[in-house]
Amino acid sequence: MIKGTVRKVSGPLIVADGMKDVQMYDVVYVSEQRLIGEIIELRGERASIQVYEDTGGIGVGDPVYASNEPLSVELAPGLIESIFDGIQRPLNLIREAAGDRIPKGISIAHLDRSKKWYFEPRLNVGAKVVAGDVLGHVQETPAVLHKIMVPPNVQGKVTWIGRGENTIIDPIAKIQKENGEEVEVKMLQLWPVRRGRPYVEKLPPNEPMITGQRVIDTLFPIAKGGVAAVPGPFGSGKTVVQHQLAKWADADIIVYVGCGERGNEMTDVLMEFPELKDPRTGLSLMKRTVLIANTSDMPVAAREASIYTGITIAEYFRDMGYKVAVMADSTSRWAEALREMSGRLEEMPGEEGYPAYLGSRLAEFYERAGMVRVLGSEGRTGAITAIGAVSPPGGDISEPVSQATLRIVKVFWGLSAKLAYSRHFPAIDWLQSYSLYKDRLRNWYDTHISEEWSVLVQEVMNLLQEESELEEIVRLVGIDALSAKDRLKLETARSIREDYLHQNAFHEIDTYTSLEKQQLMLKLILKFYEMGQKGLESDIDLDKLFRLPVRESIGRFKYTPENECKERFNQVMNEIEEQVTRLIDDGGYDYV
Repeated sequence: MIKGTVRKVSGPLIVADGMKDVQMYDVVYVSEQRLIGEIIELRGERASIQVYEDTGGIGVGDPVYASNEPLSVELAPGLIESIFDGIQRPLNLIREAAGDRIPKGISIAHLDRSKKWYFEPRLNVGAKVVAGDVLGHVQETPAVLHKIMVPPNVQGKVTWIGRGENTIIDPIAKIQKENGEEVEVKMLQLWPVRRGRPYVEKLPPNEPMITGQRVIDTLFPIAKGGVAAVPGPFGSGKTVVQHQLAKWADADIIVYVGCGERGNEMTDVLMEFPELKDPRTGLSLMKRTVLIANTSDMPVAAREASIYTGITIAEYFRDMGYKVAVMADSTSRWAEALREMSGRLEEMPGEEGYPAYLGSRLAEFYERAGMVRVLGSEGRTGAITAIGAVSPPGGDISEPVSQATLRIVKVFWGLSAKLAYSRHFPAIDWLQSYSLYKDRLRNWYDTHISEEWSVLVQEVMNLLQEESELEEIVRLVGIDALSAKDRLKLETARSIREDYLHQNAFHEIDTYTSLEKQQLMLKLILKFYEMGQKGLESDIDLDKLFRLPVRESIGRFKYTPENECKERFNQVMNEIEEQVTRLIDDGGYDYV
């Protein structure tokens, strides 16, 4: 084992001499406390090391031991329901062993090597396999069937395959390669976090990830295998949006990375997710979730690793053919860790002190998302959908992290402080936000929901944009300057905002809305608008129109349970027809 010597200590950065035969991104252990670190710069025999633990007490002359292995994650049954830190140390096991604080240098296996899992083989002896083929499976939780795959770069003939209870380090199969070499396959695989797992080809995303959040699914959809950013100022609801997506998104596996966020927010996740009933399975949401908690009081360097740890675990489940959603909260804290380490390395700073390679590092992360055809002879497809929160200082999205992210992602859910302060949640600004998947997903919506969907959505967007223009006029000369037709547009847009886009994340029914219900809600609002236009031709009193009792029925439709929606929809539609028609038949009077 190579043994170097500490020459400089600068916070989480340590410079060591005598590191001649090491490589970039190798893991090292610093001092006799064996603090985990990673080599991030090499100059001759001198290595710069970012240490993932508190370096207090480390001094010049302390030894540095090289492992000659890159920072890797352990991939095997036991990932689901686990809570890891940024370098995949199991926080629940550390707490049992050492209490509420993580002691320096603690060494605990990332995954339990003593727990036995029942392995059910899928193949027989003599079967020919290639990398990625499924040898068998383990029922990891009632919601997740964990597929044990042939490791990358291995192919040949199965000479032995086991059945029954095994630990993750027991052999479960033997494969003879073409050169005669026999390889033992275990359930446990190691994979370097900074290297993407291989796949056959990347596919164009053509199916939406249904989230149950109306403003997202209707106006700014994200595709399965897509990438999205959620930028917004403090208090605008970034974390709640990500929690909602983690709870309700149409994904098989959720990987939630809390990167440099406040401890109380991660506590909310840890308390909520086990209690939350998963709509897909009826079980606890944790039964298909992996949590990576790297809070703001943990060592800053570990933030940088946490993003890669999360995406590598996601790739592993993608390779099984699952649809995975990765929530990174927040990439701004991750970028701050990059900036701090770059400053300590005395690199030339870029804009606002961030390193010049900020954009390429962000792209490396987001590019590992996507819909792919995975390795294996079965032709399985898997997808990773990556959603990153961005926390620009003061909500200024012209800062470097937001701008670098926007150049990469295809969906931008811009959160507005103005909407948040007016208690409109989710505070996604419909005039700023966009989705570049909209046109690609139109065929899916028209086929699976109805051909009316795209027409309804376009009409809603037109009304919201016209509302913005009309509000400018109202601010200048007052509402009396508007025609009756424009006042009706304003009132309909208000109904869209308050009755449709506003959604209560903490209401039992309103927290999730299926696409079918979303379409019915849009039809009701636009039906009222259509009947209102008909009423204007008969010169009805607009104030009477706006006070019709059916307005409340339209607003309260979002609280209708999914199984009662169709019946209630027909009732409200009839109410709109009857009440507006009665108003017209009564003659109304000239509107001035």
